[in-house]
Amino acid sequence: MTTSPGRGPDAEEYGGGPGPDGPGPAHAADPADLLAAVGRSWTWILASAVATLVPGILLLVWPEATLHVVAVLIGLYLLAAGAFRFVETFARPEPGHRLPGLLLAVLYVLAGVLCLRNPLQTITALSLIVGLVWLVSGLLTLYTALAARDLPHRGFLLGAAVLAVVAGVVVLALPAESARALTRLLGLWLVLLGLAEAGLALAWRAALRRGAAADMFTRPG
Repeated sequence: MTTSPGRGPDAEEYGGGPGPDGPGPAHAADPADLLAAVGRSWTWILASAVATLVPGILLLVWPEATLHVVAVLIGLYLLAAGAFRFVETFARPEPGHRLPGLLLAVLYVLAGVLCLRNPLQTITALSLIVGLVWLVSGLLTLYTALAARDLPHRGFLLGAAVLAVVAGVVVLALPAESARALTRLLGLWLVLLGLAEAGLALAWRAALRRGAAADMFTRPG
């Protein structure tokens, strides 16, 4: 999830801001700046929350799904989460703070590929993959939240990180004995993590709106 302070995306961040000779073309913007602008947007965080909630809800309302279907849903979720984390990495203004996010994105993608591989679609393997991903991602997110003291809404991020760590520990320590039990467990944790991300997105939107309102009152005119 997005862990960067700063303002939301505007015209200049997307490459449409004024240049030395007037408005510059959108294609002249640096790709990293475009990704940073998208990663700062509260709608991007909300989209990530939806990408987490949808498979979680599907798993909860479809507990009789076969292990193959569960592996495909989890694999697609992990691939999507990896893409979201990769973009959000560029929202950090300091390049040195981007490493945890990049490692997280790579971890999600690799785990997603493993879940989609037929030879690894067993209850034990799927539990191990998901449990390790949540545990490592929670620890990396927790480190980022504690290290970046200027991070807005650190409480939401800390809560989501602790939730991911707990989810990883539970999945690893209490391996499901059946595909049905595993489906319910994964679905529940995905819904909880998605709700935590949605709360962060709404908090980030409120912060952006407060910043925009303050800027209007302080701007000379």
